[in-house]
Amino acid sequence: MTSVTADDYAWIRSAPLFGNALDCGYSMALVRGVPPEEVLRAMGAEPRGTCAGAEDLTELQDELCDPMDYSDDSFLAGAFTVPGEGGDWTLVWEIARGGTGIRPRFMEAFSAGGRAVAHFSNGGKPLAGFSWYEDGELRTAFDGPAFRDGSTPDALLPMMREAGCDLSDVEDSTSDPLDDKAAVLALTERFTGVRLTEEVLRDAHYRVGLVPEEPAEEWTAAVVDITDAHGERFYRKATRAQVEEATPRARAGRPRTDPL
Repeated sequence: MTSVTADDYAWIRSAPLFGNALDCGYSMALVRGVPPEEVLRAMGAEPRGTCAGAEDLTELQDELCDPMDYSDDSFLAGAFTVPGEGGDWTLVWEIARGGTGIRPRFMEAFSAGGRAVAHFSNGGKPLAGFSWYEDGELRTAFDGPAFRDGSTPDALLPMMREAGCDLSDVEDSTSDPLDDKAAVLALTERFTGVRLTEEVLRDAHYRVGLVPEEPAEEWTAAVVDITDAHGERFYRKATRAQVEEATPRARAGRPRTDPL
């Protein structure tokens, strides 16, 4: 187990590649003992070959996914092998989709029978997210170190303090957001043994996959809840069957005979 602290990750303030990732948003996952191709398969990624270096990965992302289309949550993932505690780990990297790429269901699948750790930043904002999954279960997660959840939310507290995580109330904290992000990177290294550097990301040989959009969730009801400027509230709930029955009638301009 390493004794790295946030000071060891102060380089994120001046590193061009990681600085761009912080501005755009990124997600990163580390998966122990699972090869890159299997990790991408677990994400349902369409294979897109390989590329040499993060610059090529970013260019390919821009070609395949419109960064201004916020309705599209597909993204390009790059994965490669890195040494860490207990053997090889797969590092999964995505950038320019607002730090939303590594989804919880992926982490559950990655960690089945093992361990997976992820962290993210949402693009120029002070979120320094972290999650630890063990054998398919979320053990500890936070968007800010002071507010944690999971089945064992306080299990990493000693390690978090040593890494430099700010555990004070967010409203009272004077911590620099970049220091928070550096502390999360240090925590991740302490927990995985994987040393992250600008060079590791820049020079890696990535196996690439295009991860499709999340399937739309089935909905069963719709709610309208509006309070006007005079404090008058309008509240109405309709089942999906009621909405689907009323929609053709509304399009045809026929009046309703029964309320939703």
